[in-house]
Amino acid sequence: MDRPVVSAQHDIEAFRAAALRCPLPAAIELIGERWAFLILRGAFNGLRHFEQFQAALGIARNILSNRLAKMVDGGILERCADPNDKRKVVYSLSAKGETLLPVVLALRQWGEDWGHGCQEIMLVDQRDGAPIRRIGIHAADGRELCLHDIKWVDRRSAKT
Repeated sequence: MDRPVVSAQHDIEAFRAAALRCPLPAAIELIGERWAFLILRGAFNGLRHFEQFQAALGIARNILSNRLAKMVDGGILERCADPNDKRKVVYSLSAKGETLLPVVLALRQWGEDWGHGCQEIMLVDQRDGAPIRRIGIHAADGRELCLHDIKWVDRRSAKT
């Protein structure tokens, strides 16, 4: 499938209108910076207290405090008193936050593929120890798809 080139003024206007409605900018605003992804990575790996995040990430306390608050406000993390020590706070992934796992894994895999990261540690299925499958785009019938196999359509009219 050849990708149509956005060239006509009408196409540009339609593209701009769609871009303004796209959920990607809002998502990037919430989690699209380095510290947010490192906080997510920490939360996925069991970090729960401010001091743990600060020590593990080497992030300045004011920046960490800001990012944690933003992620709590955005519904990615939940903040509650530690049941074992009421003076401490526990940060945990919300259901919304847990659904970011494929996003984080896809970025990690991309970084590994393009020489930006270490492949010494891999993610495996806890049940059988087998490596997880790569994150990919799949058709309804399970076929793996690439960029040239997909297109955007309007949900209401099914038109491109």
